[in-house]
Amino acid sequence: MNTTKRAGLALLSLALAGALTACGSGGGQAQDAAAGGKVTIDYWLWDDNQLASYQACAAAFHEANPNITVKITQTAWAQYWQSLTTQLAAGQAPDVWTDHGSYYAQFVGSGQILDIQPFVDRDKVDLTQYQEGLADLWVKDGKRFGLPKDWDTMALVYNGTMLAEQKIKPEEMANLTWNPTDGGTLQQVIAKLTVDENGRDGLDPAFDKNHVKVYGFLPEWADGSQGQNGWGDLAVANGWTYLDKNPWGTRYRYDDPKLAQTIDWYRRLIDKGYAPKFDKQSTLGRDAVLNAGKGAMTFAGSWTINSYLGPDAKQKFALAPMPLGPAGVRKTAINGLSDAIFAGTPHQEEAWKWVKFLGSAGCQDLVAGNAVVFPAIKAAGDKAAAAHQAKGRDVRAYLDPTKTAGGTFLLPITDHGNEVSQIVQDAIQAIVLGQVGTAEGLKKANDQVNALFT
Repeated sequence: MNTTKRAGLALLSLALAGALTACGSGGGQAQDAAAGGKVTIDYWLWDDNQLASYQACAAAFHEANPNITVKITQTAWAQYWQSLTTQLAAGQAPDVWTDHGSYYAQFVGSGQILDIQPFVDRDKVDLTQYQEGLADLWVKDGKRFGLPKDWDTMALVYNGTMLAEQKIKPEEMANLTWNPTDGGTLQQVIAKLTVDENGRDGLDPAFDKNHVKVYGFLPEWADGSQGQNGWGDLAVANGWTYLDKNPWGTRYRYDDPKLAQTIDWYRRLIDKGYAPKFDKQSTLGRDAVLNAGKGAMTFAGSWTINSYLGPDAKQKFALAPMPLGPAGVRKTAINGLSDAIFAGTPHQEEAWKWVKFLGSAGCQDLVAGNAVVFPAIKAAGDKAAAAHQAKGRDVRAYLDPTKTAGGTFLLPITDHGNEVSQIVQDAIQAIVLGQVGTAEGLKKANDQVNALFT
C-alpha cells in the first residue's frame, strides 16, 4: 500500500471516528432541540463579497425559526479548505458549509456529507426551479449531497479606454472569433491592445516584445485541471471534452490533440509578447494588474462583476461574450455551488431547515437583490440581472449563455479531484515554461490521472 492510500485511510478513520464523537458530544443539545430548546447552526463560507447577503438570509431564517440561530464564519479560499479538511478529520466540522464541485467528491467518499435525498423527498423540494443541470451535480448513486445555491459563467472583461485608444469598437467585441491556428479576430484584438514602451501595438512590425508596457491579454495558469478561467473554455469550443462522462467519469482526455492545440495557442501569445511569460508575470492577481493599467483584457467569471464593474474599479471596464469557436459556437463553463450538511451533526433537522432555506426563493431572492452572484433558482437569477442593470452594469455576457442551447458546459466532477487538479496544473505550467513539449506533457499527465482510477 502506498503512502497516499495509507494517508487517505488514516484520514477516513479519523473522520469517521470524529463523526461518532461529534454525534455523541452533541447529544445534549440535540435533546434540547427536540424539547423545543435553542440550537445554533455553524455555517461556513469563503466569499467575503457574499457575507452580507447570507447574514441577511440568516436573520430572515431566525425570524421564521426563533429557536435556531445561524452563526456564520467566513475565511479566505485557501484557508477555508485547509481548515475544513482539518476540522472534518477531527470530527469538529461546521454543521453546514458552502461546497464546491472540486472538493465535494472527497467528502462523499469519506462519508462526511449527509445524504439529503430523504429530506428532499419528504418535503417535496422542487428541483426543476434551478438552472438546468445544477441539481444533478450533487447526486451520486441515488444520494443527494446538496441543493444548488448559485452559478457562474465566463466572459471577456476588457479596458474600455484602451479599446477606444486603439479604435476598436465595442460591437467588434460582441462578435469575436477564435481558432487555435491564427487566433481569429480575438488574437487580432489582443495584438492591437498590446503596446510596447514606445507606443507601438502588437501588429506594428517594429513592435518590441521584450519591452511591453501593456499586455493585450492576461492568462490564468493557476487554474487546476479545469481551466475554467480560459484554456478549458476555448478547448471545449475547439471540440474537446474533459472525460468519458460527467459527472462521475473515470477516463480523462487530457491527451486529446484539441487541448494541445489550445495550450499551444496560449504559448504563441507569450512568444509574440502579447501575454506575459509565466515566470515573469506579476505575483498580483489579474484583477490587480488590469486595474493598474498593465493589462487590457482577460477571461473572468461572473463572481468578479463587482471587482470590474463596481465602484472600486480603477479603470473603465466592460464585458463581452466568449468568442465563437471553430464550430461556430460560444462555450463557457457553468459552475455551481451548494451547501453541505456534516454527516456528524447532532442537528440534522435544523441543519436541513437551513439548507432548504438557502436553496429557496426566500434566501436566493435576498442574494439576488445584492447583485453579487447569480442565484441558482432561475427566477432569482433574472432578479440579480435586473439588480445589476439598475446599477448601470451590463452583465448580459454572463447571463445570455444560460439561455442559449449548448452555450454552457459543466465542469468535471469525479473522484480524486484534488489529485487530478495538481497533476494537470503542474503539467500545464511546465509546458508553458518550456520545460516539456505540449503533447508529451499532456500525455504524461493524462496517464497519471487515469491511473488514479485503476
